[in-house]
Amino acid sequence: MSITTTPADTARGTAAPSSPAAPAGGTAARQDGRASAARQALRERPAARKLLLLALAAAVLVPVAAATWGSGAWPHALTVDLSGPLGRANDWIIDNRDSHWLFLYFFGYISGGIIDSVHAVYTVLLALGWAGVTAGATLLAWRVAGVRVAVTTVVSFAVCGLLGMWVPTMRTLALMVVAVAASVAVGALLGLAAGLSDRTFRALRPVLDTMQSLPAFAYLMPVVLIFGIGVAPAVLATVVYAAPPMARLTALGLRSTDKGVMEAVESLGATGRQRLLTARLPLARRELLLGVNQTIMMALSMAVIASVIGADGLGDRVYQALSTVDVGSALAAGIPIVLLAIVMDRTTAAAGAEGSAVTRIGGRTAWLIALAGTAAVALAGRALSALNWPDGWKVAIAGPVNDAKDWMVDHLYSGLPGVGGTADWAAHYTGWILDPLRDGLQALPWWGALLLVAALAWLIGTWRTALTAVLALAAIGVLGRWEISLDTLSQVLAAVAVTLVLGFAIAVPAARSARVERLLRPVLDVCQTMPQFVYLIPVVALFGVGRAPAAAAAIVYALPAVVRITSQGLRQVNPGALESARSLGATSGQQLRQVQFPLARPQLLLAVNQAVVLVLSVVIIGGLVGGGALGYDVVFGLAQGDLATGLVAGAAIVCMGLMLDRVTQPTKGGAREGA
Repeated sequence: MSITTTPADTARGTAAPSSPAAPAGGTAARQDGRASAARQALRERPAARKLLLLALAAAVLVPVAAATWGSGAWPHALTVDLSGPLGRANDWIIDNRDSHWLFLYFFGYISGGIIDSVHAVYTVLLALGWAGVTAGATLLAWRVAGVRVAVTTVVSFAVCGLLGMWVPTMRTLALMVVAVAASVAVGALLGLAAGLSDRTFRALRPVLDTMQSLPAFAYLMPVVLIFGIGVAPAVLATVVYAAPPMARLTALGLRSTDKGVMEAVESLGATGRQRLLTARLPLARRELLLGVNQTIMMALSMAVIASVIGADGLGDRVYQALSTVDVGSALAAGIPIVLLAIVMDRTTAAAGAEGSAVTRIGGRTAWLIALAGTAAVALAGRALSALNWPDGWKVAIAGPVNDAKDWMVDHLYSGLPGVGGTADWAAHYTGWILDPLRDGLQALPWWGALLLVAALAWLIGTWRTALTAVLALAAIGVLGRWEISLDTLSQVLAAVAVTLVLGFAIAVPAARSARVERLLRPVLDVCQTMPQFVYLIPVVALFGVGRAPAAAAAIVYALPAVVRITSQGLRQVNPGALESARSLGATSGQQLRQVQFPLARPQLLLAVNQAVVLVLSVVIIGGLVGGGALGYDVVFGLAQGDLATGLVAGAAIVCMGLMLDRVTQPTKGGAREGA
């Protein structure tokens, strides 16, 4: 019997033997698919890729480091004791400051030139008298910024006289004129070199980063050791603090010049010097004037801090008031500083605005009128023997302000039943937030802290950013300041968290309402221009001495910058994106969370960065009011002339500022990696 096979039978017969192998092939395909999906996910999520690479590196390095140096605080074997070399350097400077040629013929001439310059400016201001100075400042403001700023200038100088602060104001103004002129000159030269040379720009950038991230208080120790106490070290410390913005903005202006314009100028046969003078500098005018503006503001913020090392004027009045918790006297001296800052800010900002070159009356005529008016008013004042502000035109506010402060302390310090007062709030803030955060940071293994910093810095930047942050934190351990630096870090992080919560809460309504923004602007102006020391006095009166008042002052000082940057970022979000969200039925809260915050991410990160830098600067000054940690070491070193303690603490502050700056400042390379 023959068996006939059909095509279907043949197909079934041939397919049957291969069926057992099908599951194995399907599993391999699925595994390949999952691996491919994982690789695709890593490509689409650069943050996950960075964390994976960091985890692999940690898996190799951490066991070795833990086995060699342990897992507690920073190992003693990795520290370097600088007290001996710095102590010997301190002794050598003290022994040779009055005899060595370096001090007699170099530093001595610098100090003498500064003192003579400040004295000359002060003599001119006194010779002009209160009427001449007021007239000259008013006419200058009118010529540069218009009538409104001129009126503000008249009122501001009048208030300085009414508060009985005319002579201290003139002393501060003389010091600021010299300090700002030197800062602008130094910053412009550095910026010019960086703007014309890529190599110089790369070399100067870390130097400027270090100068700008170092709190102002840390500048004082080296200049005091070399130049002693007085006007000269105050001016030099101000120059070091205020020159970096001018250098940065000058370099930015020169490097961002329109290439088409430069090519056109070069095609006409202009030399390098002609291209610089006729094209690059004029095109960078706005950035240059913005640099002058920022330099003035930073120099004024140093007015009070410089008083610690003997600078006379308004800053000295504020500093003396701090020692006696005299809020009224501090406010009477602080208000003129704020008014000077506002006048200078408005005048220089108007000079850098578009169209400011248009004269009010016409070219040289306007300047001649301004000079003639100033001279006429000054001569009239001298003829009437009215050089000093009249005593009968003074208003004493110290008494009423201190009475109001005493009432607030009496009613707010102990508080109301069930609510508590500022003393209770300070105790709760210290016990519930600062102490646990400090203990948690200090309990971290040293390698864990380095890994955490590396992860945060790499997520928003490049591997170079992460390496810089890790090296900066490691340098703190090498200097032997690990524990107290983590104490300072806990104060900074806690204050920054409160600042960001309050800042975002205020910035959102300011960004959505023009009326709220107009109401907030004068308040933010005053808070942002008030010297750091002024904030310490009322908070000490309300919160007592300790870490809490330093945190409160830091929050108030940093809050205006966070509000301004955040509200500006939210207002600049693409209107088309918001309109699309509204057309899809998104609520106001959804628009904020899902559209405005994501699109304003660079501005929000900048707000965080500025909050960190500003809070750190005040937390360090908080060492004067019981803040402890690195701030106390700087204050102790400055008071005792101990270079080892003060300079090492200052170096640790530099490293912490650099680390925090890198952890909170996104870079272009990081943005490209995250794209």
